[in-house]
Amino acid sequence: MSTAPIIVEAAFFAGATELSQLPPPTRVEVAFAGRSNVGKSSLINSLLNRRKLVRTSSTPGATRAINFFRVKLRSEPSDVEVDFVDLPGYGYAKRSKSERAHWGQLIDGFLKTRAGLRGVVVIVDIRRGLEQDDRALVEYLSELDLQVVIVATKIDKISRSKQKIALSDLKRATGLRIVGYSSTEGQGRDALFARMHGWLF
Repeated sequence: MSTAPIIVEAAFFAGATELSQLPPPTRVEVAFAGRSNVGKSSLINSLLNRRKLVRTSSTPGATRAINFFRVKLRSEPSDVEVDFVDLPGYGYAKRSKSERAHWGQLIDGFLKTRAGLRGVVVIVDIRRGLEQDDRALVEYLSELDLQVVIVATKIDKISRSKQKIALSDLKRATGLRIVGYSSTEGQGRDALFARMHGWLF
């Protein structure tokens, strides 16, 4: 039986390609970050029990904006509204240097200025492990005193024995607990919500 909260409603709320376009931080926010093509959009859709809420693409780097999704969670005595924030994927070499620099400034400004930001879910592909960009982001989030949960996606793509080794390697590399996740099977959903509970409620 799932221990994840009931998703009452989930809908796209706002998008921003410039810091000036960011909506006022009126809700608790949880951000999702990761390299392009690690399955970030699929993970958010899986968490929210929505198949096509967050646009997925076979083309890396398709997300160019910071996208906000207003989520209503069932909680007693009343429902809770939070914002899930999908940050643009990083590390996609085929984008121009100026475009990548702009994205970096956009993400940096978001992380530094959002009063409602409670934590960041950093997503990595379990088959690739922690790459240089991921490591730099985790270190930067630590400098900003932001809480971090690392999620290793696509665990269904490798054997259970390899999963165990890869998750252990990630834990050793970061010093953090790792949540293994399969968006296609829903494995890890309860564990991730458990890790985010203190942020959401």
